[in-house]
Amino acid sequence: MRLAGKVAIVTGGAGGIGRGIVRAFAKEGAKILFVDINDDAGTALEDELGGAGRYLHADISKEESAATIVAAAVEAFGKVDVLVNNAHASRQAPLLETTQEMLDLSFGTGFYPTFWLMKAAHAQLAANEGSVINFASGAGLEGQLTQGSYAAAKEAIRAISRVAANEWAADNVNVNVISPLALTEGVKAYVEANPGVEEVLLAKTPLHRFGDPESDIGRVAVFLASEDASYMTGQTLMVDGGSIKLR
Repeated sequence: MRLAGKVAIVTGGAGGIGRGIVRAFAKEGAKILFVDINDDAGTALEDELGGAGRYLHADISKEESAATIVAAAVEAFGKVDVLVNNAHASRQAPLLETTQEMLDLSFGTGFYPTFWLMKAAHAQLAANEGSVINFASGAGLEGQLTQGSYAAAKEAIRAISRVAANEWAADNVNVNVISPLALTEGVKAYVEANPGVEEVLLAKTPLHRFGDPESDIGRVAVFLASEDASYMTGQTLMVDGGSIKLR
């Protein structure tokens, strides 16, 4: 098992990509503290995982939650080796209609919690030569229409990840970013509500399908959390079926 003996924190872990990562990590032997606010989904996943997973209800938009989350992981499993900052909420609007409230929502659930948790977990990660996995989006890389607040926060996450990769290399802490395209519950609802969008998205995707949260996105997260990725840091991995190719 590639993650045997490792302990991970995963935010937004009760659904979508986060749940896929939690399941993939558990299958590779990791112990996971996963954070969410959906108690029904969280307790159901905890029951599914048995002793491998522990659900924590926490509001990551509050700075003080970062220390609480790290302490809960250490109390449950003794340490932290891997931090996965997956959770993010946002609202779409044309740029001229984007409000301060929309910016605050996106940065308050995406960028700031990522930053706070990285700082709160650093001591544990440095002690265990651990890894951080953050999340970007094609919305930011391509500047997709109506995604101003989300794109801005996602690119800010990429920027702070590169800074951390440079600064924390001395601590043997790797910091990388995944930019995914996956058929989550949210994406499924979006394409169902917007006829024709799925065809447009998949036409730009060479592999002509959405990724699976566990078998596609989760497996790449397993790689980044494992010793196989020990010589990789500061990188953005496009796990999107080939739709965006970074230079």
